[in-house]
Order: sequence, then structure tokens, then C-alpha cells
Amino acid sequence: MGRIDATFACLHSVHRKALVPFITAGDPSREATVPVMHALVAAGADVIELGVPFSDPMADGPVIQRSSERALARGVNTSFVFECVREFRASDNDTPVVLMGYLNPVEMRGIERYARDAVAAGVDGVLLVDLPPEEPGPIRAAFNATGLQLISLAAPTTTPERLARLANESQGYLYYVSFAGVTGAGKLDTAEAASKASALRAQAKVPLLVGFGIRDAASAAALAPCADGVVVGSALVEAMATSPDPCIAAAEFLRPLRAALDAAAEG
Repeated sequence: MGRIDATFACLHSVHRKALVPFITAGDPSREATVPVMHALVAAGADVIELGVPFSDPMADGPVIQRSSERALARGVNTSFVFECVREFRASDNDTPVVLMGYLNPVEMRGIERYARDAVAAGVDGVLLVDLPPEEPGPIRAAFNATGLQLISLAAPTTTPERLARLANESQGYLYYVSFAGVTGAGKLDTAEAASKASALRAQAKVPLLVGFGIRDAASAAALAPCADGVVVGSALVEAMATSPDPCIAAAEFLRPLRAALDAAAEG
């Protein structure tokens, strides 16, 4: 059993919700990436989503777009991301790391080589925002051959046919986007998001996480009952960007969400 499956099995056994923070590799600095990852785990993160900077991040809102631009300006690339995970694994061999990004860097490196390099570094899964659900075959085969899981994404606009496919074929966990739009945008309608997430969770063969619009403890707790966990990204990235110490900022941001999720589970 891989790290992702083992983590969710453990969480399920103690009736605990997963807290999954997203950060962009190389931001707010190259040197801060691995220390921030460790700080997030210490503050209660169960899985780390590490963003791979890309020049055309079409699914990301302004906060993560700027984060990606800053990282690219510092020379961050796929090799640097793998090195960060390798360094993280030197002292943390348990916390799953999922790379979140776009298809182009994978194809540029070569799918098989990307998969081998990712697993060698200690990556557990990859979420490719722009990979159509109908076209994952070659990538999933190459990933799975090395033990790498292909994480799927679903949205309110996903057709029933696609939702059925995703619910049946997803690996690791299924990431449900709480509203139609880019990361960090819009006002989250928790009641509507909860209703749709609950329906998808009932179909899915893997744990369901809800992301986009999770900005604080209240929004995390509101969506916790309908999912197996939540993903927080833009608000965390923004908090670190304006802090003189990103590790402290990351931990201080995450702790209230961890407490809220635990309280919601107990309730």
C-alpha cells in the first residue's frame, strides 16, 4: 500500500478529515520550499500538494498565478521540484506528496522518464489540471508502472458521464472543485458545494477532497461533513507571500483549520 492509500486508511480508522495544503515550489523562495513543507506537516497537514510552476496556469487565480511567475523567475523547473521532494524525504518518509500542475512539463520531459524521476524523488501522485478524463490512458499506464498515482479532478460543470468515469477510475483521491472558476476566485456557496460533493462522494471509489474557496477554518469546517478532507491553496500562498517568515506564516495559517476539522469530526 502506497503512502496516499495508507494515509487515508489511517485517517478513516480514527474518523479524521484530511487537511491538504497547496504551495508553489520555489515560492516565496527556493530555499523556503522544503522547510515550509515540514512546517505544514508539523501544523497538521496530512498530504502536501506541491505546485509545479507553469507559464500558462489557466486554472489558477491571480494569487497562484503570481506565485508561479515568481518561482519561474527564480529558475524553478521540474528538476528543482523533484529535488525538493527528495530533500523532504530525507526526514519525512510518511507524508504523501502530490504534484499539481499541467500536462506540458510532463510531455516535455517524456512521460516514462517523468514517472521514473518522480517516484525516485519520493512523489506519490500527480494531478494534471488540463488532462481530459477521456485521455489518461498512456499517462496512467506509465505512472502506474512505477507506482505513481494519477489524481483526478472534478468540477460542478463536469458532465454526469464524466463524473461516473472519474468516480470509477480515480486513484489516490478525487479532488472536487467547489465552484466553477479559477483558484481563489468567487464566493463559496458552501450549501451547494456540500450537496454536490456529497453526491459524488457516494459514487467515488476513493476518498473525496474538496478544494477551491477554502480560505479559513469556517469554510473548512463547513465542507468537512460532505468530504473526506479539504484542500487549501490560494489563501495559504497569500499568507506566506506577505510574511517575513513563511514557515511561521504557514503553520499559523494551518493550525486553525486543523483544529476546525478535528472539532467538526468530533461533533
